Amino acid sequence: MKKEEASRITIKDIAKSLNLSTSTISRVLSNHPAISENTKKIVKEKVKEMGFHLDPIASSFRSKKTKSIGVICPRIDIEFHSKVISGIEEYAYHRGYQITIFQSQDSYHREREILHMLETSFAAGVIICPALETKRYDHLKKISKSNTPLVVYDRASEQLKASKVIINDFEASFKATSHLIQQGCKNIAHIAGNQSTEIFKSRLEGFKKALTQYHLPVHEHLIKETKNLSYEEGKVVAQALLESTPLPDGIVCANDYTAAAALKVFRNNNIDIPTQTAIIGFSNYPISSILEPQISTVDDSAYEMGLVAAKILIQQIEDKDMRALEYQEVILKTKLIIRGSSNRN
Repeated sequence: MKKEEASRITIKDIAKSLNLSTSTISRVLSNHPAISENTKKIVKEKVKEMGFHLDPIASSFRSKKTKSIGVICPRIDIEFHSKVISGIEEYAYHRGYQITIFQSQDSYHREREILHMLETSFAAGVIICPALETKRYDHLKKISKSNTPLVVYDRASEQLKASKVIINDFEASFKATSHLIQQGCKNIAHIAGNQSTEIFKSRLEGFKKALTQYHLPVHEHLIKETKNLSYEEGKVVAQALLESTPLPDGIVCANDYTAAAALKVFRNNNIDIPTQTAIIGFSNYPISSILEPQISTVDDSAYEMGLVAAKILIQQIEDKDMRALEYQEVILKTKLIIRGSSNRN
């Protein structure tokens, strides 16, 4: 193949062949209203003839504007974040935006590095769920104060002034605990998430509030905190609960992985679920509906959370006046899903 044939056709080549300026060609390609219809027709015919294709990425970087959204999540292997990302991608796709996904692995240092990269690569906006290690928010405050729109989902902090899409974790946990009490449970345990994170603090407080409201004791030895709410951690704390005296007759879990682990450990030790011990999880992961009995849970509207986060961000990207308005806080409703692991009726 000749060198001329292998080289890529550029705007300069089209301008030279028509004896026009490169700026005129660029304006035609961007459909600028100042260019006459006749000139547009001539240029478009030449573009088709020469087989020219506009590179949208190169073009966006030249103008320092992209239609790319950076999404930073703690871990994509967690079902909740996968659902959120699906919601973000669905809305963004229909608005002509692309998303790039990054994992912080719950590392504050890694989160800072990713944000810096997005800020310097002219990302149109950022959607983030902060890492478990994130206790200082200077890096997020910096990008929020810059010209880059920011939306936080799930793990929102009062320290950060930015648009947020969340659920009421306190209320959802209160309802889940109340359900077990209404099923006759009186000695209830809680498998808690990392208490350095606001959402898991709220779930623990909702659990305690339900017990107090129904005049039941809060047994601190039945509250088991985990670091990552993993299945393996769930098995360890469930084993500890199994050895408690008296045996817990109900367990409220801060996610479905630990609920599945508790169900497995208790059933393996011949504890009838839900007659002897009723179990309820949180998030409505697929694992909750494939075990026997199926696990009661809280649907946390993860997919909708992604849709709403993307909608708010793109509004801010496309309407600069929106950025000057008060930050939006959307609290999505949750739904209690009652299944065999807790239904004693």
